[in-house]
Amino acid sequence: MRLSHLLLQPRVLQQGIAAVSRRCGRGPSCRRSPGSPASLPWRKVSSSSPTAAMEELLSKSVPPLPPYETKEKSPPPPELQSLHFIQCYGSLEKGERAVLLGQLAAEFGVDHAQVAELSSKLVQAQQKRDLGTVLQVEDRLRYYLTPQYKVLFSHISKLEGGMKFLVDLRADLVESVAAKLADVPHLREMNGVLRNMLSEWFSVGFLHLERITWQSPCEILQKISEYEAVHPVRNWTDMKRRVGSYRRCFTFTHSAMPGEPLIVLHVALMQHISSSIQEIVKENPPSEAEDGNKVKSAIFYSISLTQQGLQGVELGNYLIKRVVKELQGEFFQISEFSSLSPIPGFTKWLLGALSSQTKELGRAELFLESEHKEISDLIGAPAADGLKRVFSSNEWMKSERLVKALEAPMMRLCAWYLYGEKHRGFALNPVANFHLQNGAVLWRLNWMADTSPRGAAASCGMMVNYRYFLEDTSANSSRYLRMKHIEASEQVLNLVSQFRKNSKL
Repeated sequence: MRLSHLLLQPRVLQQGIAAVSRRCGRGPSCRRSPGSPASLPWRKVSSSSPTAAMEELLSKSVPPLPPYETKEKSPPPPELQSLHFIQCYGSLEKGERAVLLGQLAAEFGVDHAQVAELSSKLVQAQQKRDLGTVLQVEDRLRYYLTPQYKVLFSHISKLEGGMKFLVDLRADLVESVAAKLADVPHLREMNGVLRNMLSEWFSVGFLHLERITWQSPCEILQKISEYEAVHPVRNWTDMKRRVGSYRRCFTFTHSAMPGEPLIVLHVALMQHISSSIQEIVKENPPSEAEDGNKVKSAIFYSISLTQQGLQGVELGNYLIKRVVKELQGEFFQISEFSSLSPIPGFTKWLLGALSSQTKELGRAELFLESEHKEISDLIGAPAADGLKRVFSSNEWMKSERLVKALEAPMMRLCAWYLYGEKHRGFALNPVANFHLQNGAVLWRLNWMADTSPRGAAASCGMMVNYRYFLEDTSANSSRYLRMKHIEASEQVLNLVSQFRKNSKL
């Protein structure tokens, strides 16, 4: 076993390997994961070292890649092999799982010797201009570029509960890669392979759109409440409001994961495009019955991915498109579709820019001189330093004078953050990037749109509408993805122009 592939600290590595040996190599001492078959016969590992125990576990669990000549005829491995891996993995702690995943990625990937040999043959065939041989070698090369662990994942997906297991395993992979818990290149490759597999299994044709109502099963309502990541559900009354009159809640489900919402979209049915989340998420439920004739606008005010293992799998775009069709069928007169979205990261970006300028220039040039003086006088400290303290809570929103003084510079700066700050040419803000990829327009910035402590801390109380002009979404999406062009309204472009004129980064 090539332990040089594992870049964990020696002590952490040995602890993880010992745990795998202790729990998965000693028969009855291995803890069963919830829901696993109690009658599964565990195999005893005869090795004398923890390192060998880990290798033996994987060698017995991971099926070999069948020879190219018999790839269509090779029988599947016994189910017990995959079940053995599932149970052992489910019994491990987070750090121990990282060790096991690192070993799986490093030792059971692509056969590089075989790939090198076929690549050489392909070059020779191309030089001889032997088209028949080129096509044959290319097909072999494609086959042998399949990592061995992909065979294990494929067999697990066919087991009852296997798909949910793989989704959860990918969540561990994503976390391990982000935290650099093990050999990142191998883990990153395995993460990409599993993401692509999940993208095929969770393609839109296999997904079911479900509307959640107050009559939905209690377990589903509870999960929807727990998964809500944008505007936390306060209580059951709040939950009833969000699935009641003038509200819609939709989710995608998959037959291989019954009872598990994959992604959830909350919609408010309004007479106009809302500029405040407090208008939507009210404390008291409405008493009036729903009148469909009053519905002119559909506001997507929360979309939450419930399974972290499905990050990177395109679900949100398809969910919005399906929901638009559902709403058009229910309300023929509906004419406006828009989000009311948070702006996570704006306050952090702003304070970072202020700190950087103060350190380098001794002053902040994000504000006009008159703005800087007024804000400093109101908070009793230089703006750059004082705003760090002020924005730590939403208490500043109680001062009408401070709210008014901050409005113009904050709107200007936030417009630039959404429109001008980029990552590899695309919008830096992840929510903006999501809606712009879908073809929406950066339509309207809203001041004092979220006055909650959470809204104040994330984006100084601002929110943004990304508007979906249905006839233009395809063209907008194409321009953004191909040319990195952001379609924005006159309001946003005017604010960006003011930033370029009055502020310096």
